[in-house]
Amino acid sequence: MQFAVATAMRLDEICRVEWTDLDLDRRMLLIRDRKDPRNKTGNDQRIPLFAATGFDAWALVTAQAKQLRRAKGWIFPYNSRSVGTALRRACDEVSIKDLHFHDLHHEGTSRLFEAGFAIEQVALVTGHKDWKMLRRYTHIRPKALHGLAAARAPGPFGNLAAE
Repeated sequence: MQFAVATAMRLDEICRVEWTDLDLDRRMLLIRDRKDPRNKTGNDQRIPLFAATGFDAWALVTAQAKQLRRAKGWIFPYNSRSVGTALRRACDEVSIKDLHFHDLHHEGTSRLFEAGFAIEQVALVTGHKDWKMLRRYTHIRPKALHGLAAARAPGPFGNLAAE
């Protein structure tokens, strides 16, 4: 779940990535055949693994390698349908209504915007081709704008403090 928020990836995409899709030198991950309503195959996309959403995608992958005690095959060796079922059961146990794994895709996308990334930059991570579709996945919290404004505001000596 943390990796889904960290990368804004869909469940099927997460369960399909393999260790051979990981670029260790550049901290990038290749997502093969990323979802596209017009083209079902050949939509390969590279995304960065970083810590911009509250979770560090690179750290989660390296922790997964340690937990599995191997770095071959699938990074997250789970059946996506089983993961969805497990989430529904866990939500039922703690009385959480109407939470789906795909909601984490929305959350990750919103957090990228809240972190200050531009539309084009978020689209590079999420795989969306246009703003109209990307907007559906964006649920920015108004309070997050305080943090963005504070990060962009110059200090008492202008921008000298940042240099």
